[in-house]
Amino acid sequence: MRKTIFDLLDRKGSLPVSMLTAYDYHTACTIDEAGIDMILVGDSLGNVMLGYENTLAVTVEDMIHHGKAVCRGAKQAFVVIDMPFMSYQTSVEDAVRNAGRIMKETNCQAVKLEGGVEYADRIKAIVEAGIPVVAHIGLTPQSVNAMGGYRVQGKSLEQAQKLLADAKAVEEAGAFAITLECVPEALAKMITEQTSALTIGIGAGKYCDGQVLVYQDMLGYNDGFIPKFVKQYANLHSIMLQAFKEYKQDCELRTFPENSRTYSIKEEVLEELFQPELAY
Repeated sequence: MRKTIFDLLDRKGSLPVSMLTAYDYHTACTIDEAGIDMILVGDSLGNVMLGYENTLAVTVEDMIHHGKAVCRGAKQAFVVIDMPFMSYQTSVEDAVRNAGRIMKETNCQAVKLEGGVEYADRIKAIVEAGIPVVAHIGLTPQSVNAMGGYRVQGKSLEQAQKLLADAKAVEEAGAFAITLECVPEALAKMITEQTSALTIGIGAGKYCDGQVLVYQDMLGYNDGFIPKFVKQYANLHSIMLQAFKEYKQDCELRTFPENSRTYSIKEEVLEELFQPELAY
């Protein structure tokens, strides 16, 4: 059975929730098989799948395309899909329309959008339309230019007060969960204790109700920059690189494919094939 909002909320304050990103069918199948509770089809696909510098170029169509594949693969995990940049910022009407498209065309269970007090009216309208919402506060990558880069949020008194206000606003608007990104652990703990919503941390410490990571980061899929908060559970980059190099060498030396990996044809067929009257 697929997990529901109530299954997840019942875990608040007790058993932490696990969440990973996925952007394709096979990865979603494997994550689902592992028993991960939630899958996020993040607009981070702009960085890790499409090669963009940031998430700003990702479109609603991109999210729907990848979201469909993930939802076909996940049978038990609760699937959340990000609303990309400028799909909800422009108006409440656009927010509801695009959230509806994403849910209807992908069969996901919730959408996620960035922002606190400023976008509480969007969250409220989407929830009233019957679409569950995960809010996202703290470091919000869609606002990277306004923030002056990827920086920890909530370290000053003013920032901390703003995050507390954001958490309260999105909860009151109806968000059932709140992603806290790059927030000091003590502040994330305070927010978690003060809200009835499920808090899901990414760089926000161990006191959140759940954790989320980009799966490429936790698998060591590349050898680039790794954020401080990421724990690498494997180093797939080195494994894949070595495999690709060995394959290249086998191709050049003709040691692949071996006889055991080829198909045969009867000699008499070849003899018939090369009869002069059959030659072209």
